[in-house]
Amino acid sequence: MSTPSLASGPGGPNALRPLLETVLDALALGARARGGPLPAGGPDAVAARVRAAVGDVLPRDGDPDALHTLVQALAEGAADPADPLCAAHLHCPPLAVAVAADLAASALNPSLDSWDQAPAASELEALVTGALAREVYPDPPDEHGADALVTTGGTESNQLALLLARETLGAGVRLVCGANAHHSLPRAARLLGLPEPVIVPAPAGTLDPAALDEALTAVPGPWLVAGTAGTTDAGLIDPLPELAGLCRAHHARLHVDAAYGGGLLFSARRRGLLTGLAAAHTVTLDLHKLGWQPVPAGFLAVRDARDLGALHQRADYLNAADDTEAGLPDLLGRSLRTSRRPDVLKTAVTLKALGRAGLGALVDQVCELAGQFAERVRDDPRFELYDRPTLSTVLFRPADAPDDAVAAVRRHLLEQGRAVLGRARLDGHLWLKATILNPHTRPADLTSLLTAVAQALRAGEASRERAKDLAEGNTPR
Repeated sequence: MSTPSLASGPGGPNALRPLLETVLDALALGARARGGPLPAGGPDAVAARVRAAVGDVLPRDGDPDALHTLVQALAEGAADPADPLCAAHLHCPPLAVAVAADLAASALNPSLDSWDQAPAASELEALVTGALAREVYPDPPDEHGADALVTTGGTESNQLALLLARETLGAGVRLVCGANAHHSLPRAARLLGLPEPVIVPAPAGTLDPAALDEALTAVPGPWLVAGTAGTTDAGLIDPLPELAGLCRAHHARLHVDAAYGGGLLFSARRRGLLTGLAAAHTVTLDLHKLGWQPVPAGFLAVRDARDLGALHQRADYLNAADDTEAGLPDLLGRSLRTSRRPDVLKTAVTLKALGRAGLGALVDQVCELAGQFAERVRDDPRFELYDRPTLSTVLFRPADAPDDAVAAVRRHLLEQGRAVLGRARLDGHLWLKATILNPHTRPADLTSLLTAVAQALRAGEASRERAKDLAEGNTPR
């Protein structure tokens, strides 16, 4: 048996080329077999197809066709965020240039836990995180400046923000956030052993400043107030200037979860929606949303770089004191993780290849598409619109339909593999959620999405009528 080829080293490129052809062919065959945004048949059917393709996971002898077989099976059973009718979640179609860069990161396989494993990658990470920190904090408060860390996404960034608050203000710091906040924030408070979070009402989908003022007055501090710039349900932005003012008045620390809305920083037209962001002590960014990066691509920006001292850790085999004194960069305090892949490469390539104007144009494009979709919903008597979108999320529902019918519409579309829509419960109703992150979406696709929902509603109504007839002993209609 010959020794398998390696992806890096002198022979790496030649070993990868035929494998890339295999992968691309399998991706194309899988997409054709799927035929839409989602595989048809539901969980049981998908699981059966995957089991049939995989067979014995760990056979005695290797299968030379394993790469093609499993990639094709994965593609056939995938939810494709590049399909215009796959619009449920903050799950973007990645840019080709970012995916290509990610291949290079995997082939080189540096690990950012010590400089001698990642000499160039560590410098690239420092350059990119510094640039993103300056986007959030163009005028840092003192000579120590701002900084940013690479994370796996919003959940890790939010947990890090709470950890830095705890290390700065003490274990008694209390999280105060809106009912609209991401679930990772109260969970992080529990994981870190912080006091029970104070959840402030968000009656209009955004944190209510008056209710926040009342909470900060009534509950003893110290406090970490967490605002949101781009809620998961409706893509709304909390009133950041008012939150910042209340935090100053009450001497509270401010964190802003801008995992979704942070991409507005690239748009000259929409950046103003983030006014007040720079007042936050920490800010969550997530470029596998409005940044079109393969997962993961999270960041945590920190207004005062000294706060990151709380993450300092010494391990002699990774950052011995004499090595650090001799000038080798210390990477161990740049994450809670030890082994880390160079996820920053794809982001660096994207920022360099598209520039601020290119990324800003993509942000504007999907936000405008969401506005067009909202207008179509508003003008169609078959549907009810929740509100005009702030970002690229549109909530809508079939007019006069009960919540169970709305839920059934979504599941019917999933079962058929025809469309992927999310769900959100606001104002006492269940809404269908379309999150538009695909800049290749066209107006005709938006019409197709509404047609699919209307047809699914009619199919559901017919099914319920048949079930009723059968229950009553009548001949099905």
